[in-house]
Amino acid sequence: MTLDELLLQAPYGQAQPEKLAMLVPYFRELTEFHRRNCPEYSRILLALGRSSASIETLEDVPFLPVRLFKDYDLRSVNADRITKTMTSSGTTGQAVSRIHLDAEAATVQSKTLAKIFTGMLGSPRQPMLVLDSEATASNRNYFSARTAGIRGFSMFARNRAFALTATMDLDRDEIDRFLDAHGSRPFLLFGFTFVVWRHFCEVLSNSGYRPDMRNGLLIHGGGWKKLADLAVGTTRFKQSLEESCGLRPDHIRDYYGMVEQTGSIHLECERGNLHSSMFSEVMIRRATDFGSASVGEPGVIQCLSVLPRSYPGHSLLTEDEGVLLGVDDCPCGRMGKYFQVFGRLKNAEIRGCSNTYAG
Repeated sequence: MTLDELLLQAPYGQAQPEKLAMLVPYFRELTEFHRRNCPEYSRILLALGRSSASIETLEDVPFLPVRLFKDYDLRSVNADRITKTMTSSGTTGQAVSRIHLDAEAATVQSKTLAKIFTGMLGSPRQPMLVLDSEATASNRNYFSARTAGIRGFSMFARNRAFALTATMDLDRDEIDRFLDAHGSRPFLLFGFTFVVWRHFCEVLSNSGYRPDMRNGLLIHGGGWKKLADLAVGTTRFKQSLEESCGLRPDHIRDYYGMVEQTGSIHLECERGNLHSSMFSEVMIRRATDFGSASVGEPGVIQCLSVLPRSYPGHSLLTEDEGVLLGVDDCPCGRMGKYFQVFGRLKNAEIRGCSNTYAG
């Protein structure tokens, strides 16, 4: 099955056995493609004693540590085909991942994100209030995961406005203009978790300004990671937003993703569970032996994506801990695996999609 054929599938419509029947041969071919076209990846497989021919299940797909992209410039296409280079965020002096995309890869990422979004949240384009500054979205010198997130989710916006100024202050006038025009009907909000908390929710709580966002649906991601000392739990995060601007807790949706697999995000359903789509898979590995963990058994998250073809990022071992909650039986009715992310593994290199601020 080709990638184009896979992308015709409903993102959450296939039960796990049918999904695996399509994905296993696809990942076998994709692994062989990268072996032939990326010398560094070929040497890794050789050192591991692995080959694409040995892939009989998704558990057999060799994984790379995600931090490998900080140390090596990995690509599976010629340099003259690269049209965009994505970077992970990092503190000053810290190495960042560099993810090289050709035109085809960038287009497929956008199409896949649209399929996942509409499969979880519906298809009508809605007005969107971005809980960030316009300067972040327009920064062409630093194409980070945060910049890419704003641009990617803006595809679903009919009208877009920004809630923060260039100095990351609350722009009350812009928020009021947006709500006057669109607040009486369903609308979207988008932001990165730390930015939403630090520059929106906390500011609202301390100011007494209470915009009415009861008709909004917030999508947020990026986690806390290097900002872990400021992290708050999911319950407090949602309660504070409900108190400060009227957002319903079931209209606050997290997503899990990384710049190394942009486009293959895992969106939270209305029951609060993160879902793998038809275009990706999540496995939980035991930290002791990297064997596959059972449902309910915590471990290290491995992410597989059908998208990476310009670079060998189709099977990555993350630095995050999580747990598989179930397969094909989420109360929301969507098929496939659903899971929970606990956060960063202890002693893992600290990195997040929410950029660092001095203030």
